[in-house]
Amino acid sequence: MKILFAAAECAPFFKTGGLGDVAGALPKALKEKGADIRVVLPYFSKMAQQYKEKVEDLFDFEVHVGWRKQYCGVKHLRLQGIDYYFIDNMYYFNRPNLYGDYDDGERFAFFQMALIEMMEKIDFIPDVIHVNDYHTAMVPFLLKEKYHWIQDFQKIRTVLTIHNIEFQGQYGGEVLYDLFGMGTERYDDGTIRFEDCVNFMKAGILYADRVTTVSPSYAEEIKTPDFGSGLDIILRMESGKLSGIVNGIDYETFDPMTDPAIFTNYNSKKLDKKLENKTKLQKLLGLPVRKEVPVIGIVSRLTYQKGFHLLLQEMENLMQFDVQLILIGTGDPDFESGFRYFGEKYPEKTSIQIAFDVQLAQKVYAGVDMFLMPSAFEPCGLSQMISMRYGTLPVVHEIGGLKDTVEPYNPLTHEGTGFGFVDYGSYFLMQALKQAIELYQEEPKVWKKLMSNAMAKDFSWDVSSQRYLELYQQIS
Repeated sequence: MKILFAAAECAPFFKTGGLGDVAGALPKALKEKGADIRVVLPYFSKMAQQYKEKVEDLFDFEVHVGWRKQYCGVKHLRLQGIDYYFIDNMYYFNRPNLYGDYDDGERFAFFQMALIEMMEKIDFIPDVIHVNDYHTAMVPFLLKEKYHWIQDFQKIRTVLTIHNIEFQGQYGGEVLYDLFGMGTERYDDGTIRFEDCVNFMKAGILYADRVTTVSPSYAEEIKTPDFGSGLDIILRMESGKLSGIVNGIDYETFDPMTDPAIFTNYNSKKLDKKLENKTKLQKLLGLPVRKEVPVIGIVSRLTYQKGFHLLLQEMENLMQFDVQLILIGTGDPDFESGFRYFGEKYPEKTSIQIAFDVQLAQKVYAGVDMFLMPSAFEPCGLSQMISMRYGTLPVVHEIGGLKDTVEPYNPLTHEGTGFGFVDYGSYFLMQALKQAIELYQEEPKVWKKLMSNAMAKDFSWDVSSQRYLELYQQIS
């Protein structure tokens, strides 16, 4: 099966979040299952030099962005058995940030038309094009409305994955002729119109053959007004082709037995070695070295979506317990200053790192006892899966992918892989933390069992990639 995977970011070249991780890992997993898969990305100038040096120029052509004739270079890199194609245009992609510029609509209109027009030129007409989020969500629409006259394209099927429905790509109706060089019929009749804008995500949902999200719970949540960001009615209408597939994590990168970033390697049969990571982390960060104290870890963006206003409301309360808290992250300035305040007030109990350090993050996953994720919503989440891989028990709001991946501790059966709270409020967050702290302090054998349960979970891409492959086969 021939698959073209289109995304706006991809590890290890450039990424801002979970989409980049998925685009980096899923194609590799599909390749291992025998798929002929290629990946197409913008050629962002912030790509690391080590990859820029390996990229080769293939050819260039012109893309008509409305009345504009824009240069389009196609570059190629083969890495770990995957063919990556990069759409090059310095005007659009020589930027310090991947997104957030005033002309994102034009930039990604160019990218989507370029990747479609590239297919014949590289002699690769896929059975399925898998597009991701609004940056590529117009591709299914374009194939059926703009490029339908090309015979080779008529058999192509499309899958749209929604990683975060909050970001939809909404632009004035004039973009259809001004950027895509099309008539406005599908805007005028309301098909791709939403709140008097062309909505890239709505177009993708309506025109793709299948729509997926990154967890089954999120697939259900976005069909409701609370989580659908206005498109819930469209998703309910198209619910027959909507499903959720939980993301995986890269088991080669996140392996406590081989991870070079942690202090001491270990596995579920050598949990005493995990304790060495804890004491060395305490020492590194200037905390009192105490094996018996429960250590709570956070590696995250500090935003309302991630729920850190709940934690700040309970910090004074939490600090009355015999605990330590390690935080790594940046984000909302009010949150940053709030956590700095508690860091200065409780230096013996907290280590507040307002920064992002990948190496230190790995040490936190391996060295803390609990990992906190009180997200207001979480389409999938990767950190809770990484923490369980390292035998660190997550404390989560039971929502989206967190609900699908973390089994809350059951005091009656002593089963579970973490701790959860259902009602979204600081009181309920604190109750979950208290439950975890008390179990850690009073039931060490049960805690160790939960650690083993968590480490035994399979969050590799093997299962998820098989589900994607089955989805492709259904429609091709």
